[in-house]
Amino acid sequence: MVKGKKASTLKQKTNKLKNIGGKVVAKKSLKSELKCNSPKKTPSHPTKSHIVKACYDGKEKIIRFGQQGVSGSPFKKGESEADKKRRAAFKARHAKNIAKGKSSAAYWANKIKW
Repeated sequence: MVKGKKASTLKQKTNKLKNIGGKVVAKKSLKSELKCNSPKKTPSHPTKSHIVKACYDGKEKIIRFGQQGVSGSPFKKGESEADKKRRAAFKARHAKNIAKGKSSAAYWANKIKW
Protein backbone atom coordinates (compact mmCIF):
# COMPACT_ATOMS: atom_id res chain seq x y z
CA MET A 1 0.00 0.00 0.00
CA VAL A 2 1.25 3.45 -0.91
CA LYS A 3 1.22 6.02 1.87
CA GLY A 4 1.34 9.79 2.13
CA LYS A 5 1.77 12.04 -0.89
CA LYS A 6 2.20 9.21 -3.37
CA ALA A 7 -1.22 7.73 -2.57
CA SER A 8 -3.05 11.04 -2.96
CA THR A 9 -1.20 11.82 -6.21
CA LEU A 10 -2.10 8.40 -7.64
CA LYS A 11 -5.75 8.89 -6.69
CA GLN A 12 -5.84 12.34 -8.34
CA LYS A 13 -4.41 10.94 -11.57
CA THR A 14 -6.97 8.13 -11.76
CA ASN A 15 -9.85 10.51 -11.00
CA LYS A 16 -8.93 12.55 -14.09
CA LEU A 17 -9.51 9.58 -16.44
CA LYS A 18 -12.80 8.25 -17.87
CA ASN A 19 -13.64 5.13 -19.85
CA ILE A 20 -15.64 6.28 -22.89
CA GLY A 21 -16.66 3.70 -25.45
CA GLY A 22 -13.90 1.32 -24.34
CA LYS A 23 -11.28 4.08 -24.59
CA VAL A 24 -9.70 5.69 -21.52
CA VAL A 25 -9.50 9.46 -21.95
CA ALA A 26 -8.84 12.44 -19.71
CA LYS A 27 -12.00 14.13 -18.41
CA LYS A 28 -10.88 17.50 -19.77
CA SER A 29 -10.53 16.17 -23.33
CA LEU A 30 -14.00 14.62 -23.26
CA LYS A 31 -15.55 17.17 -25.63
CA SER A 32 -12.76 16.84 -28.14
CA GLU A 33 -12.77 13.02 -27.99
CA LEU A 34 -16.47 12.59 -28.88
CA LYS A 35 -17.89 13.10 -32.35
CA CYS A 36 -20.98 15.27 -32.76
CA ASN A 37 -24.28 13.39 -32.35
CA SER A 38 -22.53 10.01 -32.04
CA PRO A 39 -23.54 8.20 -28.80
CA LYS A 40 -20.99 6.05 -26.97
CA LYS A 41 -21.37 3.54 -24.14
CA THR A 42 -19.90 4.47 -20.75
CA PRO A 43 -19.28 1.18 -18.93
CA SER A 44 -17.36 2.78 -16.05
CA HIS A 45 -19.98 5.45 -15.22
CA PRO A 46 -21.85 4.53 -12.03
CA THR A 47 -25.38 5.45 -13.19
CA LYS A 48 -25.59 6.41 -16.88
CA SER A 49 -25.06 3.94 -19.72
CA HIS A 50 -24.37 6.32 -22.65
CA ILE A 51 -22.90 9.72 -23.46
CA VAL A 52 -23.26 11.92 -26.52
CA LYS A 53 -21.92 15.30 -27.61
CA ALA A 54 -25.09 16.90 -28.93
CA CYS A 55 -24.41 19.51 -31.58
CA TYR A 56 -27.32 21.79 -32.50
CA ASP A 57 -27.70 25.45 -33.48
CA GLY A 58 -23.91 25.88 -33.43
CA LYS A 59 -23.72 24.75 -29.78
CA GLU A 60 -22.16 21.67 -28.19
CA LYS A 61 -23.53 19.99 -25.08
CA ILE A 62 -22.46 16.80 -23.30
CA ILE A 63 -25.48 14.67 -22.40
CA ARG A 64 -25.46 11.49 -20.34
CA PHE A 65 -28.49 9.25 -20.67
CA GLY A 66 -29.85 5.75 -20.03
CA GLN A 67 -29.85 3.73 -16.86
CA GLN A 68 -26.78 1.55 -16.40
CA GLY A 69 -27.65 -2.14 -16.78
CA VAL A 70 -31.06 -1.63 -18.40
CA SER A 71 -31.34 -2.62 -22.05
CA GLY A 72 -34.53 -0.76 -22.89
CA SER A 73 -36.76 -2.44 -25.44
CA PRO A 74 -35.72 -1.78 -29.03
CA PHE A 75 -37.96 -3.24 -31.76
CA LYS A 76 -37.28 -6.90 -32.53
CA LYS A 77 -38.90 -9.14 -35.09
CA GLY A 78 -41.46 -11.38 -33.37
CA GLU A 79 -41.44 -9.46 -30.07
CA SER A 80 -44.09 -9.95 -27.39
CA GLU A 81 -47.06 -7.68 -26.67
CA ALA A 82 -45.46 -6.78 -23.33
CA ASP A 83 -42.40 -5.38 -25.12
CA LYS A 84 -44.60 -3.29 -27.45
CA LYS A 85 -46.55 -1.90 -24.49
CA ARG A 86 -43.34 -1.19 -22.57
CA ARG A 87 -41.94 0.80 -25.50
CA ALA A 88 -45.23 2.66 -26.02
CA ALA A 89 -45.37 3.54 -22.31
CA PHE A 90 -41.84 4.98 -22.39
CA LYS A 91 -42.56 7.05 -25.49
CA ALA A 92 -45.85 8.36 -24.05
CA ARG A 93 -44.31 9.16 -20.65
CA HIS A 94 -41.39 11.09 -22.17
CA ALA A 95 -43.08 12.51 -25.28
CA LYS A 96 -42.72 16.14 -24.18
CA ASN A 97 -38.99 15.75 -23.49
CA ILE A 98 -38.36 13.70 -26.65
CA ALA A 99 -39.92 16.53 -28.67
CA LYS A 100 -37.25 18.95 -27.35
CA GLY A 101 -34.83 17.38 -29.82
CA LYS A 102 -31.12 16.71 -29.62
CA SER A 103 -30.68 18.88 -26.53
CA SER A 104 -32.54 16.40 -24.28
CA ALA A 105 -31.48 13.07 -22.79
CA ALA A 106 -34.94 11.64 -23.52
CA TYR A 107 -34.42 12.19 -27.26
CA TRP A 108 -31.21 10.14 -27.21
CA ALA A 109 -32.62 7.43 -24.94
CA ASN A 110 -35.59 7.10 -27.29
CA LYS A 111 -33.32 6.87 -30.32
CA ILE A 112 -30.77 4.42 -28.90
CA LYS A 113 -32.49 2.32 -26.23
CA TRP A 114 -36.17 2.32 -27.21
